[in-house]
Amino acid sequence: MSQNEMVLQQLDQGLLTIIMNRPDRRNALNPDMTRGLVEAARRATEDHEVRAVLLKGAGGTFCVGGDVKSMAEGRAPLSFEAKMVNLRRGMEVSRILHQMQKPVVAQVDGAAAGAGLSIALACDLRIASASCKITTAFAKVGLSGDYGGTYFLTQMLGSAKARELYLTSPVLSAQEAYNLGMVTKVVPDAEVEAVAYDLALSLAQGPSITLGYIKRNINNAETMSLEECFDAEAIHHSRSGETLDHKEAAKAFVEKRKPVFQNH
Repeated sequence: MSQNEMVLQQLDQGLLTIIMNRPDRRNALNPDMTRGLVEAARRATEDHEVRAVLLKGAGGTFCVGGDVKSMAEGRAPLSFEAKMVNLRRGMEVSRILHQMQKPVVAQVDGAAAGAGLSIALACDLRIASASCKITTAFAKVGLSGDYGGTYFLTQMLGSAKARELYLTSPVLSAQEAYNLGMVTKVVPDAEVEAVAYDLALSLAQGPSITLGYIKRNINNAETMSLEECFDAEAIHHSRSGETLDHKEAAKAFVEKRKPVFQNH
């Protein structure tokens, strides 16, 4: 299977759907898939036609993480430095999804484990199917974790809970993950595709410039001081107020109708 076949892209009405497409391996990550994911994420960032992203897996599974079977079979030996460079290159997908100024929704069904969970956590919103299983998984295969999972879980849940989930690696139900705050919403299995798509499409049809600044404000809050965050908020809020989308929203509010946003 070629790289392009492993990561499918569909752009419609401003929504870029990115599909991890190794259903026979439960969308386990291999080098071709990770390259394809990074390329798709970069395309989402740079393509002005893309206003929101939906990330999902083919065959009813989100992603079970790295291809452990392939790891066990062994590959041509690489130096430590080469392994680190290759891994860090693939991990860019999580950084790009997290930092891009466009909303990203993950459709989490079947299973999200290891690096697959890390990638889901990098997204802004996660819609989980009721039967989905969620786990950090790394400790069980003798690995410490990659693709930003320790960062995202610590930011979301705090250090104590992140330690518990990484050190003991429990398998969580979707409802348990929701109760912890790891997923946005849990829906019946038969509805997860429609609910995730409708949410992502609604974001793609929203005030895109403003949504991008909202995301930047929240990302700033993870690393910046209070004063720096206030300064950035003032800039972003003022810029949003100059958009035609804001003017349309204000007019629609007065006229008691739904606004029609044009990304201007």
